[in-house]
Amino acid sequence: MELLDLSQLLLMSATLLVAFATVGYLAVVLSARQMRTRAHAESKELVGAGGPPMDAAVSETHGAAEPGGVRASKPSGVAWYASIAAILSLVLLTASLVTRAMVTGHAPFASHYEFSVAFAWGILVAHVVVERRYQVRVLAMMTLPLALAMLLYASTMSYEPSPLVPALQNSPLLTLHVFTACIGYGAAAVGFGAAVMYLIAPKIRWRGWPKSDLLDEIGYGSVVVTFPMLTFMLILGSIWANVAWGRYWSWDPKETAALVTWLIYGGYLHARVTRDWRGSRSAWLLVLGFAAVIFTYFGNLFFGGLHSY
Repeated sequence: MELLDLSQLLLMSATLLVAFATVGYLAVVLSARQMRTRAHAESKELVGAGGPPMDAAVSETHGAAEPGGVRASKPSGVAWYASIAAILSLVLLTASLVTRAMVTGHAPFASHYEFSVAFAWGILVAHVVVERRYQVRVLAMMTLPLALAMLLYASTMSYEPSPLVPALQNSPLLTLHVFTACIGYGAAAVGFGAAVMYLIAPKIRWRGWPKSDLLDEIGYGSVVVTFPMLTFMLILGSIWANVAWGRYWSWDPKETAALVTWLIYGGYLHARVTRDWRGSRSAWLLVLGFAAVIFTYFGNLFFGGLHSY
């Protein structure tokens, strides 16, 4: 088997594992909610029959007694398999990218196909780190579909490597510039997921939902990673632009969109630190920031410019 075929096999395996993990996490959440609803219905029947109400474990609340949402001290059953599948998908995707780099002779960040896979890799890295740190498995319902969507999108493009255009023939800057973007974008995806969960929390009436304070903390933590990564990305990109095109800034559509994205996340940190912005206002800024990330990622496909490779 050739290395390129091996890379694709690893990529397909990783995609299947991400899909399995997504379905598994969703099944855990839905089953937990059904159990919660059933227990509440039984409590009402007991009260209606004159019996004592069930204990507080089945009372409706806005958050979990455990800070991470649907979880025990250790994952078990389907949740355990879903968690392992997510970790294995990250391992296989990393192996796929490394194998492809061995084939092409450069970091696998040079084409839209490669960046799509790398984007999914960044999301998986952020997901695994946050899950292990905060034990918030419910967040996977928001983050893993984003990684899966990027992998499925990549599958619609040709995986055959092509010669690098002259502007990309700078391996160190290519590697560092896109790598920082992948890490920053992955963290932004997790922040987006936490923000969406925060905004819909008032409509969720079951104890498996993470507490709002925890979601707010995860959102802030994601920006602590995203903003410096975007800063390095812009600095490295400017240096690379000067090397490739003879000028540090060209107001290229992708450059401009990246700058706007950086300003949004910078504005979030400024509002958080100086004005103590929390809650819904901060969550909406995270949603706006990730929308800017997606626009930056796809914008060159529609608006052309120097980044149209």
